[in-house]
Amino acid sequence: MKKLLIAASAVMLSMSVQAAQDPEAVYARACAACHNGQLPMAPQRGDKAAWEPRLAKGMDTLVLSVTNGLNAMPPRGLCMDCTAEDYQAVIKLMTE
Repeated sequence: MKKLLIAASAVMLSMSVQAAQDPEAVYARACAACHNGQLPMAPQRGDKAAWEPRLAKGMDTLVLSVTNGLNAMPPRGLCMDCTAEDYQAVIKLMTE
């Protein structure tokens, strides 16, 4: 019984690590307005040179910046229902 509970807990934890929302949908709804070039200081989607120094800070730092806001980006980056995993998935999408 103990092994079953441990296995079930591991499965539940692994499932919670994934983004709950579709990254493309989140990007279109909350990120594209600024990251499609309308704000010159916001790195554009797919601009590897602009994203490189940001990625060097680590994903946790990027997610924290989105959550708290940074420069012109408001807290939560206009996605009030996003989780940290959603932010990670959208950041990954924008940096590819």
